[in-house]
Amino acid sequence: MKPIQLISPVDGRVYAERTPLTLDAAQAAVARARATQKAWAARSLEDRIALVKAGVARLNQMQDVIVEELAWQMGRPTRFGGEFGGVNARTEYMSEIAAEVLAPKVVEDSDTFRRYLAREALGVVFIVAPWNYPYLTTINTLVPALIAGNTVVLKHASQTMLVGERLAEAFHAAGVPDDVFQNIVLDHATTETLIKARSFDFINFTGSVAGGQAMERAAAGTFTPLGLELGGKDPGYVRADANLDAAVDTLMDGALFNAGQCCCGIERIYVHESLYDAFVEKAVAWTNALKLGNPFDAGSTMGPMAHARFAKVVRDQVAEAVAAGAKPLIDPANFPADDGGAYLAPQVLVNVDHTMRVMTEESFGPVVGIMKVKDDAEAIALMNDSQYGLTASIWTQDYDTAAAIGAQIETGTIFMNRADYLDPALCWTGCKNTGRGNSLSYLGFLSVTRPKSYHLKKV
Repeated sequence: MKPIQLISPVDGRVYAERTPLTLDAAQAAVARARATQKAWAARSLEDRIALVKAGVARLNQMQDVIVEELAWQMGRPTRFGGEFGGVNARTEYMSEIAAEVLAPKVVEDSDTFRRYLAREALGVVFIVAPWNYPYLTTINTLVPALIAGNTVVLKHASQTMLVGERLAEAFHAAGVPDDVFQNIVLDHATTETLIKARSFDFINFTGSVAGGQAMERAAAGTFTPLGLELGGKDPGYVRADANLDAAVDTLMDGALFNAGQCCCGIERIYVHESLYDAFVEKAVAWTNALKLGNPFDAGSTMGPMAHARFAKVVRDQVAEAVAAGAKPLIDPANFPADDGGAYLAPQVLVNVDHTMRVMTEESFGPVVGIMKVKDDAEAIALMNDSQYGLTASIWTQDYDTAAAIGAQIETGTIFMNRADYLDPALCWTGCKNTGRGNSLSYLGFLSVTRPKSYHLKKV
């Protein structure tokens, strides 16, 4: 089979190359996962939790090499140190709540009846992980799936294929059996064939809308449950009572961190007319303080996008918007590392509207459009004028106001005075074309288990 190449955005070299499994080999891997699942589920919950936590601990021991590999694979500057804070926090929280969430819920326990609801592992969980936060997005499903008694087959994005290998290395070294957690390299055709054959009991996919549609088509008629986190166009709304400096700092970081390649990154900002001019001025200054450069340079606060074709999407959206009347406020000359390829200067656009793709279609890059609004009603209408719904960020001084506005916004998470953050105690979910299903919180365990009713009677 034709090898899959990982082209580094740092310098365009072939950084890694792997040959995907043949269909026979892939089917054999899934068969091994299924054969060992019952034995894994039969282990005590405490044992499974201990092994999963030990696997994450081993991963932490690889931090130096992982941070370097992430820079080579997807361009994130090494100064940011990887994704270990989130990985550790999510693992710890899901481990803490597992016993309570997975415990049987007793309805009656008497001399006549014992009735209760139990949770049972689904079986073999298939994770198809993305490249932008490649460890975090995998951990979101991997940890609860293994703790709940499932076996896991991981197919990582080709742009970050070494991430799957590091995860498997760490978990196996910690004592998780090889067949309980397998990282495999697959092409699209083999992946589709496996899904059509009902090889898996749950599929978690994070990626594009088109990718999610392909997953649904492949799974059609198999009744395989799917968890899909797809596109986003997350808004921020700055009310008249907002803390302006905090709003600028958080929203612009949410828009431009990781070169804008965040699932819940801020892609459009609506500012009350009383603060609009000041917000724009401060946002431009904030952006011009960034340094685009080689991710191994300690001074770089922004690296290349993960691939030149991703940068082209952003360049095309910006060019179209400018041609339609948008005004770019960032001079690319301030970012000489912009090479027309994967290295892309950030951009702030004003005079934008919702006829422009840059305000309606996912950019997933370092660009944000800012619009002036007169009141809450206008902001709500604009925030809802989107095919996506992952998060929305509201800037105000009042909890009740944020909650009242949030109740009217079609999204999965409402933030007040923060953005681009994932709380493991809260469900990570979306609506509309952002997808369906959920991860983390107690609901994350419900996604990878099924209810089983016990109605026991004495006679």
